[in-house]
This record gives sequence, structure tokens and C-alpha cells, in this order.
Amino acid sequence: MRVVLTGGGTGGHIYPAAAIGRQLEREEPGTELLYIGTGRGLESRIVPELGIPFEAVDITGFRRKLSLENVKTVLRFVRGVSRAKKLLRRFKPDAVVGTGGYVCGPVVYAAAKLGIPTLIHEQNVDPGLTNRFLSRYADVIAVSFRESLERFGKHGRVLHTGNPCATNALQADKMRGFGSIGVPAGAPIVLIAGGSRGARAINDAVVDMVDRLDAMPDVHFVFVTGDADYERTESRLKERGTMPSNLHLVRYLNNMPEVLAASTLVVSRSGASFLAEFTALGIPAVLIPSPNVTGNHQEPNARSLADEGAAVMMLERDLSGDTLYREISAIIHDPGKLRGMGEAARSLGMPQSAEIITAELRKLAGKR
Repeated sequence: MRVVLTGGGTGGHIYPAAAIGRQLEREEPGTELLYIGTGRGLESRIVPELGIPFEAVDITGFRRKLSLENVKTVLRFVRGVSRAKKLLRRFKPDAVVGTGGYVCGPVVYAAAKLGIPTLIHEQNVDPGLTNRFLSRYADVIAVSFRESLERFGKHGRVLHTGNPCATNALQADKMRGFGSIGVPAGAPIVLIAGGSRGARAINDAVVDMVDRLDAMPDVHFVFVTGDADYERTESRLKERGTMPSNLHLVRYLNNMPEVLAASTLVVSRSGASFLAEFTALGIPAVLIPSPNVTGNHQEPNARSLADEGAAVMMLERDLSGDTLYREISAIIHDPGKLRGMGEAARSLGMPQSAEIITAELRKLAGKR
């Protein structure tokens, strides 16, 4: 099977596309993939590192206010469609998968105009602008959250598939997760991670509650600051004096799925891919949605889990060392609450997500 993957701008668009591609390769060893992204986006670095062939188109996103730059974006879109058609004619895919980000626009649109079957995947509760536009051209729309089904109106085929990153999470080795951070197997772990770039508000709250961690000596706190904020956060911790022995400060985790699989509780933003991973594993969470993302899309994601009892949502304006410590302590010291939240998380997880999507792709390819 030959499949084009497209999606970019953030890891939340890139990793679901890669997960779909990896699932196809597992199911059909002769699968050939091509990833089309932008030369400026994270995908231009991440995708080649994953060993997937990569091609670039030149496209930028629309501004939400009228501007001359939007006129230039329309021209780039037209050129992007032309470039995408050339790549598609050359590669001859059986199907095209778009996972969001403005680069999907010209690629999925070009595929539809060439009669190539298309599937788009929406990770968030509230669809992004690009997927809203593409919904009129896509053959199938796959959504991570059940609440998104109604957001696409009367489209003929909208499927609740979950997020394909969930499938990858279940394959992680939790024992290697314990070993990699020097924590005894089975010990409680609170994983605090604000994303690959980090989240300054979360990092500051952790620093402000660090003096109280001695009250939970048996709980290990794995604190992932992110690359951009590591030095500043480390400096603030040193200013406070001795580092608690149960605090494991790291810049980044190369084996995040393994450490996640070993975790008891997660404190994080509410990006869709990460939510899919820990719900598949049945891990409760304290979610602090980022107020700085387009359309405030993380808050509906977090609210969806909180409404089902799988997480506690805390808005950033309410975040402090005291409030974060209280939420963590209330969950980690209450076995019944911890178990109930974990069961609720697992009930929302869709570990078979990638398999559902690849089965749909085979149907599309067979109709061509």
C-alpha cells in the first residue's frame, strides 16, 4: 500500500500521522510512505529522523484578521496545490491522510481534485480551521473525541476513532521506564511535563511547591522542564537550597512512553496526543490547558476528560504551588479516587485507534 501522510506545525499533528504510518507498516510490510510537510515546520526535522521519506511544500497559515499577508497566503496555497499535485502524481498513493496544520490544506485538496481517496484526522474537540475547510473534500473524517462528531455537520462519514498515538503508548515497556529514571519498580510516580518546549507556568508552580515534597517521601516526582526552560528552572531550584531526593529533574525524556507507562499520575497541558496516550494506559491526570494556543483548543480537551471523572482541570490563572500541591496530594493519597479516575481514563482511551484508521484506509484504497 502506498500512502501519503501530511500534517505539521506541532508534534500534535506530526506524531498521529507517523503512528498511522507505523501501523500500516506493521500490518503490511510492503507499505511505502511519503510525508509532505513544510520546510519550516517541526516535521522537516522529526519526520526524517523517523526514517520516513519527506517532501516540502511552501505554505503558511491564514491570519485571523484581514491583512495583506492573507493575500500572499492564498497565492502560496495555489502554488502549494500545484506542487502537491506533482508530488502525488509521481508517488501515486492509494490514499492520503491529513492530520491537521495548514500544510494539509493544499495536499489534501490536491489529492481530492486528483481523485485520490482522502482521510483527515482531527485531534482536538474543536476542529482547526484547516480541517474545517478540508471536511468538504475528505472522503472520511476521523475524530479523537466523541464530542467532535457533531462539529462536522452532515458529512457522510465521520468516525470516532480516537487518536492513533494511543496505540503506540500500549507498546511501551514500563519496567524500562522505572529503570531509566532510577526509581524502584512499582513505586508511585507523578510525571510533570508541560510539553517538549516546557510550560513556564507549570514549571514555576512546581518550584514553588518543591519544599513540600518531603511530606510525600515515597512518591517520586519526575519533573520534565522542556528544553527552553531547563536552565532557568534549575537555577530557581538551586536558589531554594537542597533538592528533595524524590524530585527527578530532567530537561527532556527520550523515552517518554516508557516513563508514562510507569507513572501513577500525570500533571500536564492538554494536548490531544498526550491525552490519548495516558487514557489508553488508564492514568489519571491534573490538566492545566494552555491559554496560549490557537482557539484555546486545549481547554475543551481537558474539560472532556474532567467531565468524565478521568482528570482534574485547573485553569492557568488558578495555578500556584499551593493549588497544584493540594490537587496532587488529594489524588495520590486517596486510593479510591486514584483507582476511580484511572478506570474513567481507561474507559475513554482507544488503544486500537491506529488499527481502526488503517482499516478505513484499506477500504478507501479498495474503492479506488
